[in-house]
Amino acid sequence: MKSAVLFVNHQKKYTADLAVQIKTELENRKIKVDVISVDGKQTYHSVEKRDIAFSLGGDGTVLYTARCLSPLGVPILPVNLGTLGFIAEVEKEDWLDVFSKWEKGEISVSSRCMFDVVVERNSSILSEKTCLNDAVVSASRIAKLIKLDVYIENEQSQIINDKSPYYKKMPANNRQFLFEKGIALGSFRCDGLIISTPTGSTAYSMAAGGPILDPEMEAVIVNPICPFALSSRPFVLPSRQKLLITVAEKQRSGVLLTIDGQDTFDLECGDKVIVQQAVRPALLILAGKHNYYSALRNKLFWSPSLAGGDS
Repeated sequence: MKSAVLFVNHQKKYTADLAVQIKTELENRKIKVDVISVDGKQTYHSVEKRDIAFSLGGDGTVLYTARCLSPLGVPILPVNLGTLGFIAEVEKEDWLDVFSKWEKGEISVSSRCMFDVVVERNSSILSEKTCLNDAVVSASRIAKLIKLDVYIENEQSQIINDKSPYYKKMPANNRQFLFEKGIALGSFRCDGLIISTPTGSTAYSMAAGGPILDPEMEAVIVNPICPFALSSRPFVLPSRQKLLITVAEKQRSGVLLTIDGQDTFDLECGDKVIVQQAVRPALLILAGKHNYYSALRNKLFWSPSLAGGDS
């Protein structure tokens, strides 16, 4: 253990004092520590490879940290200083105990599926993002339906080759994921469409009536938001399934892509949004799966009388 980075959300109470405590403890162990201030803006911090990262804040801070570190495979210890704490489940008084157990190999790392999200317009790549919770394509105005055409890749899909005008603009490890045609799932008239990871199943997708998945599963949830047709229901696909979402022509509202509820991109008619599993997962250092299900039961008020059965 030689280096660490702290992502510190100073909008949360106690973060400044806790950051000093963690930095001091790590430096006493001869570990080099960098501190990054998270201010809620969309600017990404470029971070070099570290042995460990600490996220000090709420679930949103974990999401931001995971996106910044997504290509590097750096394990993240998420300390909860927010409210819900579905992802940031380590309490501030427990961080040293969890860190010490992880350092000794007594705690395994939770591998969480992430998605790469690419926006293509007129054969050009305009945006490349990564999400840990979800990618949402929605109307940018209140109470306006939009139309989205959704496809999934199959063996007949046309994989983009090296002669494509935008092939060379893609990172090398993403090129094999692009496709032009696939199985048509259908056209959805709705307020929007949530493409959620299992980790994000307890976020916006759950509020929109989607299923809750174990966060270590490899799956993708496709969840229409307030669909016009009552038959349009959420469904779950394997995470290896690549999705293509096309913004249909003649929309009556602007269309917006939102990544993890934090990063936005304005879409136009004809734009393609391609979603596929990221090459690297997010790696979270947690106290155990027991804590996740306890959080579900307690924070969603499921049978509090069962609390005594945890011991």
